Amino acid sequence: MKRIEFLGFPMDQATMEETVADIRSKILSGNFTQHVVVNVAKLVNMRKDAELARSVTECDIINIDGMGVVWGAKALGHKIPERVAGVDLFHNLNAMAEQESFSVFYLGAKQEVVEETAKRMQAQHPNLKIAGIHHGYFWDDEEAVVEQIRQSGAQLLFVAITSPKKENFINKWRDRLGVSFVMGVGGTFDVVAGKVNRAPEWMQNAGLEWLYRVIQEPRRMWKRYLVTNSTFAWLLLKEKFSAKRNYQNAG
Repeated sequence: MKRIEFLGFPMDQATMEETVADIRSKILSGNFTQHVVVNVAKLVNMRKDAELARSVTECDIINIDGMGVVWGAKALGHKIPERVAGVDLFHNLNAMAEQESFSVFYLGAKQEVVEETAKRMQAQHPNLKIAGIHHGYFWDDEEAVVEQIRQSGAQLLFVAITSPKKENFINKWRDRLGVSFVMGVGGTFDVVAGKVNRAPEWMQNAGLEWLYRVIQEPRRMWKRYLVTNSTFAWLLLKEKFSAKRNYQNAG
């Protein structure tokens, strides 16, 4: 996979198929892999949150999730083959884990949500080895949860906690988790468990998944997306004009 720099941060040009194949290869070879997806909100927040920026940039694979980032990178001349959405990657990796007899651990969300997620994933993948589950409200005893994950023998760990908590948790404990692969999956368990509906495919393709989330949770989401989307648009324009000026000066 080829790595590019966009708005000052690294990210990988990769398809879903290439990403899954690379992760499979790394697990089979015994190499630890820390994975993250980047969308508009995370990219904007990384500029003012040094710990989050470090937790993301130190990852081995940095996939582009948000369509806004895909379009923005393309506007600046980068060749981005497709969006690799975290929720879709989660499903693909669980299918791969079943095929390769890799064990998984689900960490995050409320207890009833993570239990329902495990139940539904087991129904979809009867031979999937689920090494353990744990809810996402454990901040008074992080080390005990890390030890539980390590003792489970899981090879893939999926962390469904909000940003930046999940990225910082993963980066902090990466050497103690005992897994071969770890990724943050945000609100994926809520979607899998049926608690939250995912945007229709046409809205996903049109880059309007954020709007669908605002419609579902207006009080919690409207300000977040208004601020981050506006900031991202400004950063993109500034970068575009800066590149144009540099080109003209060079000419």
